[in-house]
Amino acid sequence: MSLKGKVAVVTGAAAGIGKAFCEILFRNGAKVVLLDVNPEAGKSVMEALNKEDGQDRALFLSCDVRSEEQLKAAFKMAADTFGGIDIVCNNAGVLDEKEWELTLDINLVGVIKGTYAAMEHMSKLNGGRGGVIVNTASIAGIRPLVCCPVYSASKSAVIHFARAMAGASTLVGYGIRFNAICPALVQTDLLDGLNSKLGQFAALKQPTQQLIEKHGVLSPSDVAECLLELVTDESKNGEALMVTSQAKTYTPFTSIPIITLDL
Repeated sequence: MSLKGKVAVVTGAAAGIGKAFCEILFRNGAKVVLLDVNPEAGKSVMEALNKEDGQDRALFLSCDVRSEEQLKAAFKMAADTFGGIDIVCNNAGVLDEKEWELTLDINLVGVIKGTYAAMEHMSKLNGGRGGVIVNTASIAGIRPLVCCPVYSASKSAVIHFARAMAGASTLVGYGIRFNAICPALVQTDLLDGLNSKLGQFAALKQPTQQLIEKHGVLSPSDVAECLLELVTDESKNGEALMVTSQAKTYTPFTSIPIITLDL
């Protein structure tokens, strides 16, 4: 799948992994719509991208993924501006075991709301042209972190939501591929402030250090390279790909098959 002329929407796009996603999609020819709650940082990324080739292929829209209304408005604006939507990266996420309801609301409910808002424009059943949706999960969704039980639960749910949606799409005919990307720890603001977000599990921070020692710390660009594979390889559907910095490899998460029922 060539990205030239494709339209991509990325949530949590103003920094970290989301910013790296926008950059790699843009530099491979896509038009990119950046959604974030930080207007200053989001507009800065947009302006930097548009300056690269002198074309207005990047657009920033202020959007909180907890708001179904804001998501629907943002996706409509993206489709109206660029003529449709082909790629969605549900990337916005937080880690806060003290504010665990917020963690679930952004990491899981926000992904579901974003997916359903995107499908209104992408699904072939609605007159869309299909495409691919990639949800940002985590290694914690495959190998739970004892110091982050709610975060781990949210990311595990994101993986299975993506895989179940992939099966539904195949059966019903949405024309959309669904995948999840599961990086080990990434050098972002989330990692920098990790210890202050563990709440009642602060005494268990040592396993996180062991995870770093075993798998290393990824850069956002490492994760973006994985995203590119999931987006462009049309054989990838229902995949949850784990990536660590150790060997720079993508490991499929296939221990639980997708169960489909004949309609």
